[in-house]
Amino acid sequence: MEIVRASVLGFCFGVRRAVELAEKALAENKDKTVYSLGPLIHNENALRALSDKGLITVDEQQVGEIPSESVVIIRAHGVAPSVTDALEAKKCTIIDATCPRVKASQKMVERYSNQNDYVVLTGDRNHGEVIGIAGYAGENFSQIQDYTEAESFDIKDSENKNVILLSQTTYSPKEFEKIESLFRSKFKNLAVMNTICPATSERQEALLELCKKVDGVIVIGGKNSANTKRLYQTAAANCKQAIHVQTAAEIPSDFYKLNTIGITAGASTPDSIIDEVESFLLSAN
Repeated sequence: MEIVRASVLGFCFGVRRAVELAEKALAENKDKTVYSLGPLIHNENALRALSDKGLITVDEQQVGEIPSESVVIIRAHGVAPSVTDALEAKKCTIIDATCPRVKASQKMVERYSNQNDYVVLTGDRNHGEVIGIAGYAGENFSQIQDYTEAESFDIKDSENKNVILLSQTTYSPKEFEKIESLFRSKFKNLAVMNTICPATSERQEALLELCKKVDGVIVIGGKNSANTKRLYQTAAANCKQAIHVQTAAEIPSDFYKLNTIGITAGASTPDSIIDEVESFLLSAN
């Protein structure tokens, strides 16, 4: 059996930064409880490791239950400013691990939607990043989920407004391109901000190359990770056999019969889990 890794896989910059900030906060605050607002990243194994070191994950709706003057980490997906305001009112020490790309989107939405421009954000409205970005918006703002919603979407008096289109950082590039094309036919004053993180397209492109070389692909990552799910969809569409696993223990027996296995991983998948899956496969030879 031959194992081939995708040329780009695993932790992206924003996720690695968030994990490193959390580990530093835990090391420097051994006498205090360190909280994370929502799951720091979308990977159960990484979260379990941080939990073992003392990190307590609480829902954003539970901000009121966090004791005053606690240490609180803002996760990579970011939060709405109202959440930060609530923490500041409790005199908490805030460690902002928001991905810099998400932070840039927050600032854009805040700036453009509070003037005569109209901002449209594409993305999963139930995703933490989108919820957080929307919290920065003024009145001139809408969020659409997909192309179907884009078809029926309109803006009152759009001829007298600049329309700003941007996206969740992990949104499908192909879906965004379709929406952009549609919007160009709808709105004459359209400005497009491509806020999709390059990490998403880089992993997709590397996966497509990998699929050409292997008999099957294992996609490693959290079940709640949007970019990992999209990697699996691409693998399933371009390779005879593809699976999505969180750990090596989930690899089905039929994969061990393949001659060449490709490995890729979502942007929230730690190096240790990728190494574990590869070692597990090699040990079965």
